[in-house]
This record gives sequence, C-alpha cells and structure tokens, in this order.
Amino acid sequence: MTFVPGAIGTLPLLIGAFVASALVALVLTPAIRAVVGRRGIVDAPNHRRVNTSPVPRGGGVAVAAAFLVVGGGLTVFQRDIASMPAPAGITTGQLGALFAGGALAALIGAADDVFDLRARWQFLGQIGLALFAVLLGIGVVVVSNPFGPGLVVFARPFAIAFTMVWIIGMLNSMNFIDGLDGLSTGIALIAALTLGILSLTVVVNQPYVAVLCVVLAGALLGFLRFNFQPASIFQGTSGVMFMGYTLAILSILGAAKVVVAVLVLGVPIIDTFWVIVRRLLSGRSPFTPDRGHIHHRLLDLGLSHRNTVLLIYGICAGLGVMSLVVSSATQVYAFLGALVAFGVVLFLLTREPRAALEPDSYEGEPDA
Repeated sequence: MTFVPGAIGTLPLLIGAFVASALVALVLTPAIRAVVGRRGIVDAPNHRRVNTSPVPRGGGVAVAAAFLVVGGGLTVFQRDIASMPAPAGITTGQLGALFAGGALAALIGAADDVFDLRARWQFLGQIGLALFAVLLGIGVVVVSNPFGPGLVVFARPFAIAFTMVWIIGMLNSMNFIDGLDGLSTGIALIAALTLGILSLTVVVNQPYVAVLCVVLAGALLGFLRFNFQPASIFQGTSGVMFMGYTLAILSILGAAKVVVAVLVLGVPIIDTFWVIVRRLLSGRSPFTPDRGHIHHRLLDLGLSHRNTVLLIYGICAGLGVMSLVVSSATQVYAFLGALVAFGVVLFLLTREPRAALEPDSYEGEPDA
C-alpha cells in the first residue's frame, strides 16, 4: 500500500476535520435528544427491541448536520484552505448528489422517525434517492477487474441499474443491521475510516474523498459517545438512511471502489442478503421483522449486548484491514468466503428455537 505524495502533509487537515466534525456532533446530539424526547419521538420497548425503557430516536440528524456543515464548509472554502485538496475529477453535480442527497436522505429518514411511515413508503424514498444521485451524475461506469489487470467497463443501462442497486442495497444494509446500541454507527465509522485511508493511496488517489470520509468518521464518533450501549439516543431512520447513502456515494466517488466497500461492509451486506433469502423462502415479505439477524443470534447464544457489538466491530475492522492489504481478486474471494461462512452459521443458529424467528412474536408494523 503506497500513499500519494503529500499525504503526510494533509494529516493536520485530516485531524482538524475529524475533530471539528466530532465536536459538532457532540454538541448537537444532546440538543436533538432533548427535542425529540419532549415531542415523544422515541423507541418504546417491545419484543423486537433490546431497550427496556423509551429511548429518543432521530439522532442521525446530528451526524448528518455535522458532516454537511464541516464537509460542506471545507468544500465551499477549498480555495482558501492551503492544504485542502481539490475535488479532482468530481463534477458539481456529483457534489450536489453527495451533499444535497445526504440532506434529503436524512429528511426522508426523519419523516419516518416522526410519522412511522410504512415500509413501502420508505422503499419508494430509497428509489427516489438513488434516482436523484444517478440524475446528478453518480454512476459506477468502470471498476477494477477483480480477476486480472485492467478495468471492467459497464454499458450505460447496466451502469445505471448497478448504481441504483448499490445505493438501495447500502441503505437497506445499514437499516437491517441497526439492531443494537452503537452497532450501525460503529460499523459505518470503521467503513468511513477504511475508505478514507484507501483514498489516500496511489491506487485511488482521491485526497478530497479521504477528507470527506474522515469528516464522516468524526461525526459518527461524536454521536457514538451517546449511542454506545447503554444508548441515550438512537440513530433512527434518519441516521441509517444518511449513513447508507453517504457511504454508497463516497465509495463511488473514490474511484468506484465498490469492491472494497463490499468487503469492508461485509457484515451488514451479508446479513441482509441471508435474512432476505430466508424470509422469501419462508413465503414472507423481506421487510418482515424477525430475530434472524446475526446480532440477535449472538445474543441468543449468551453473548452480552456490549460483547456482541464489539465482536462485530472486530470482524468489520479485520475485513477493513484485509481490504487495504490484499489484491482485488483476494477481496472478492474473501467476500464470497464470508458469504458462505455467514450462511452456514446463520443456518445453524436459526434452526432452533423456531418460534423466536416468527414475525407474530413482535408488536407493531415491520420495517426491518
């Protein structure tokens, strides 16, 4: 792994951006917690959730605001900041897709936090976000050939379809894994840092994207202070929509390193894949809730809430390190191996007790 020339010189900027974003999130989160708490925007305890008392939701607004304020400010005043890299190769439309789309994702999620939208309306919002990004120039046109030298070039119709599936898939992966205190926040933090480091290498050479990844990581760390077990506020749909959308766009802007993002986010992606497969084979909607997620099964095995979260953090961090040091082909093989391994583990863990997986053991409308 070779870094771009001048990477060391950007360290003060990266550290400053990280700290600034974390501080904004640290300041905003308690304020948002107070507001949503007073308005009764909370996750009440039920059979689906692990919280035993009402917990305010919608904290993802703080993460989004921190990223948009710090990342947007660095972008607007880029020419006035000596060490701030220019968004080379990134169009104005693509920047609009990142920042305006991120704000829109948070707003759509916040609407669900307030009004408890039906799953179909959330899905329509996800499709709208993906279309918005594509119309503003976001697209996976080429990717590195994972099995040899050179690039794989996508025809335009396939590129559009792949990009939309990627964005919608990321949105749902972050939503499905958001089941324990701090879990989705920590996973997104690890992914943002990994993509940021990768963006500073000569293979990708996107220092601007690296800065934005660090800004996102800082915002997530600031929020994690209040979201780690025992959480005093949850991300809510506003948070998971914003995280999923922003990570999807940053991975595309970072020279379309979607293969790396797939490996780094292997846990939520693979968990989502197998949960959907199992639900469809059972004749149910893929959005029907159950206790088939990997984190639920680990809890049922006897792991504590905190140890379950830390174990999954460790797996994600290990996959992140692997994505930085191995070839593209090895990344694909590692992901496929993890896909099979997770499938076997989930199959073994969900055989008994069967009643624990049934949707009628939950209250309220399904959404994850």
